[in-house]
Amino acid sequence: MKVRKSDSDIAQAIFTVNRHAKTAPDNQYLYSLKKEALMKMILQNRAKKIGLHFSKNPRKSQQQSSVLVQCGEYYFHMLPKKEDFEQLDHLGHLDESYRNPPSRMNLKAAKEILSELTGLQPEKKTQPVPTVAKSYTPRQTDRFYTPKKSYFD
Repeated sequence: MKVRKSDSDIAQAIFTVNRHAKTAPDNQYLYSLKKEALMKMILQNRAKKIGLHFSKNPRKSQQQSSVLVQCGEYYFHMLPKKEDFEQLDHLGHLDESYRNPPSRMNLKAAKEILSELTGLQPEKKTQPVPTVAKSYTPRQTDRFYTPKKSYFD
C-alpha cells in the first residue's frame, strides 16, 4: 500500500530535483520527473497555475513566457501550453527578490518520492562493451637492412 506523501514533501522533492537538474550533466530524467510531478499535482488540484512570467533566459533571444506554478510553499516554472496563454493572466517580469524556502532533502530521497508519485523510472544505462586497445609493436628490422627494392621505394 502506498503512503500518500504530503504536498509539502512533494514540493520539497520537486525543488530538490529542480535544483540538481540545473547543474547535472545528464538532466533529462530529472526535468521529466519535475514536469510529470507538477502535472500530476495540478490534475489532482494539489498545485495550481498562478500565471505567466517572462522567461529570464529566452531561447534564441526572443521573448518567451513560462507558467508559474504554486505547489505547497514552493513556486516553480514550467513550459506553457497553448491554452495557458488564453486562461492565465500575464504577471510581467519575474520578481528577483523572492526565493523559495530552503530545503534539506537529499536527491536520492527526492527522486524516490517523485518516481513513486509519477511512476517514472530512470533509463537503465547499458555499459558499452570495452574495446580492446590494439597496442603497437614495431616490426623487427635489422639496423642496416631495409626490405626496399630500390632507393626510391
